[in-house]
Parts: sequence; structure tokens; C-alpha cells
Amino acid sequence: MNSERLETLLSAFPQLSIAVLGDFFLDKYLDTDPALREVSLETGLDALQVVRVRTYPGAAGTVLNNLVALGIGRLFPVGFTGTDGQAYDLRRGMAHPAIVLDDLLERSDRLTPAYVKLMEIQPDGAVREFLRFDIKNRTPLPPDLEDAILARLSRRLADCNGLIIADQVQEANCGVVTDRVREAVAQLGGQYPHKVVFADSRVRIGRFCNVIVKPNRSEGARAVGLDESEAEPEAIVRRIACQTGRPACVTLGEGGVLAFDGQTLCHIPAYLHEGPVDIVGAGDSLTAGMVSALCAGVTFFEAALIGNLVASITVQQIGVTGTATPAQVRERFEQYRRRFPALCEHLSALQAEQEGTSA
Repeated sequence: MNSERLETLLSAFPQLSIAVLGDFFLDKYLDTDPALREVSLETGLDALQVVRVRTYPGAAGTVLNNLVALGIGRLFPVGFTGTDGQAYDLRRGMAHPAIVLDDLLERSDRLTPAYVKLMEIQPDGAVREFLRFDIKNRTPLPPDLEDAILARLSRRLADCNGLIIADQVQEANCGVVTDRVREAVAQLGGQYPHKVVFADSRVRIGRFCNVIVKPNRSEGARAVGLDESEAEPEAIVRRIACQTGRPACVTLGEGGVLAFDGQTLCHIPAYLHEGPVDIVGAGDSLTAGMVSALCAGVTFFEAALIGNLVASITVQQIGVTGTATPAQVRERFEQYRRRFPALCEHLSALQAEQEGTSA
């Protein structure tokens, strides 16, 4: 991987189209100033004083935000919102020329999922989360809504370069990615073996097949029946790839990413930096960077590097689920290349080997 290769990759992003299937949450931040705290006259309870309200698309919406920031040309969220205030704020946050909302269905009988985060402004101006309220649907997805999502997903994937599945809701069959939807994803992955189909799931990553997956070490160990405390990442990623029938990677936090393309293993170290970090949304930003790169045609290991670079940028954005622009990716790549020159040369050698094999 070198600067010229990176430029070729980034220049392809505006021509790409990617669908994002999953649970679109509203991230709502209520910034409170402790210096303005009052006591309620009616109840005697502390009344926190909100001085700023910030709203952003979250969960699958975080992936979408990152794809927008990277410059992907056309984006198609597939899922649903309610018709409540959260839906208004969420859809307003998705108002971007690259995002087509035709497949984000509205339902008056479903809540718009939301994470409402109480934040406290610190003396130095930084904000700290100290309490969160979760708004989720806790009843199964209605069959007619499930049918509508499946129909739109099938049509959309045929026209897109790739599909990201963001399975956020832990309660079984209460979010977008139900058992039936997961089965349809597996069928589509088999039907379109050369398209990029990439899944991320908090608790059900082991139930996907015919897709690329990206669990962390604990999620991956559970998915393949290994002991979380003792299983080595190499064993985990090999078993997952065998189980899904596709390349896989395991994220290792500060240790970076271990990627396996079905034949070769490659460890991509994380770019660590001094100062505070906020890891909220880091996995989603890695997903966005990696899938964008795969859709642009680079090797699996180069894509893992791009995802790593994007995540290393977003974790520096405190108190918000961050994004990374192509300009930031260019800058971080140069920093990364100086720190890990041997790895970048190794990735170039793997690329040349893969292209020679293909020829």
C-alpha cells in the first residue's frame, strides 16, 4: 500500500453505491451544565439544566454517517423508523444528497430506536456521559414490515456494489435483522458471491453465513464455541471464516485487526496516539472504511488497513460518534506508513501476488 494506491482507492468512492440494512437509532446528547443545577420546587429533586441538544444518526446510522464523510456516491438505508419525534430528528440527520431514503420505511406502530445520553460539561469544556436512556422496540417485527424490508433489500442489492448489515438490537427478532431477514441475507450472499456483503452483530454474529464478518475477540470466540479467555485470535478468525464461507477479521482493540482471507493471515496494528479517546462508534467507522475499500476493489488486507485508519481518526472525537474524511485518511495513512513501513510494503507484495494469481 502506497500513496498512489490510496489515491486510486479514494477517487473511486464517489462512483460507489452501498446499501445499509439494519437498526437506525437516534443518538441524542443532552449537554448539562452542573453550575446551573437547580432544585425542583415541587419535588425537591435535583433538576439538571440542559444547555445544548445534539442529535445524530446512530447504530446503522453511524455507519451511514461514516460512508457519507468518506464520499461514497449513493447510499441506501434499508429499515424503518416510527413517526415520532425521534424519527423527525433521525431523518433530518440523514438529509444529504448521497442518501436515498426510499427504503427507510415509516411505521406508526413502531418506536424509532434511540440512545438518549446525559452529558456533563467539565470545567475544561469537555463533556462526559454519565447516564443513558435506551428506547427500543421489545416486541417482534410485524410480518408485513418484515416482508416489505425483504422485498426492498433484494431489489436494492442487485443495483449496489455492497451491502452492510448492522444488527444492533439484542432482543431476538425485535429489530430489523430477524431470523428470516438473516436467512435472506445468506441467500443473497450466495446469489451474489462477488458483491461485498458485510455483517456486524452484537450478539448473533455466529448465525451469519455467506457474508464477511468482523467480531471482536469475545464475540468471535462465543460465535464459534471457544473459551473467551483462552482462545487465540488466529483460531477464532479461521473458524469464523470456515463457518461463514467468506473472509473474516477479528478486532483486537488497541491491538488492531487480525484479517484472514481464507488462505493468508495478516495482522494490521492499530495506530495508537496520545491523549483521550472515545471508542463509541469505532467499530462502525471501521466497518464503513473497510467496506468502502472492498467495494473499490482493493485486497482484503488493504481494506482492513483502511478501516483501521478510519477508526483511529474517529476515536479522537470526544463525546460524539465521529467520522473521517478522505483528507484525514490521507494524512493518517502517511503517519501510519512512517510508523509501520514494513507492513505497508508487505501489503503491496500481497496485492501484487493476488493480482498475479488472478491474471
